Amino acid sequence: MDNDGKFLRKAIDLAVAGIRKGGGPFAAIITLNDNIVAAAGNRVVLTGDPTAHAEILAIREAALKLKTHNLSRCVLYTTCEPCPMCLGAIYWAGIKKVVYASDRHDAAEAGFSDNSIYKEVILEPSNREIEFLQLNEPDAKKVFAIWEEYENRILY
Repeated sequence: MDNDGKFLRKAIDLAVAGIRKGGGPFAAIITLNDNIVAAAGNRVVLTGDPTAHAEILAIREAALKLKTHNLSRCVLYTTCEPCPMCLGAIYWAGIKKVVYASDRHDAAEAGFSDNSIYKEVILEPSNREIEFLQLNEPDAKKVFAIWEEYENRILY
């Protein structure tokens, strides 16, 4: 078995162990240079935290251990195609490779459908089911200018 298969198998085993402890049927492992740096099972129900998806928890753990938000040299192995929230986190973390087993259709058949979210994400905020109200606050863009100034001071 190659490393991709080996690490994916470990993620599946972690998901099964997590289910037995009251977690959801998802798990994720992050590797760097073929070494596991983070592993997590879904803890949404256990913690009451809707963001406690396996991929999010693994990303947090890897970033903490590696002391960086840039995980571009890492590989994420997950038991299922990441949901839209996790997909966003993967892009923000810079992860360049994701290996997964089940897909979103398998998850939907098991009662974990993200179809409504996929449809909403592409819409303009004013067309979404959730009400989004943008207020014209004059100082809102100031935080970006302060950030730019801070970044330039640190980088140069």
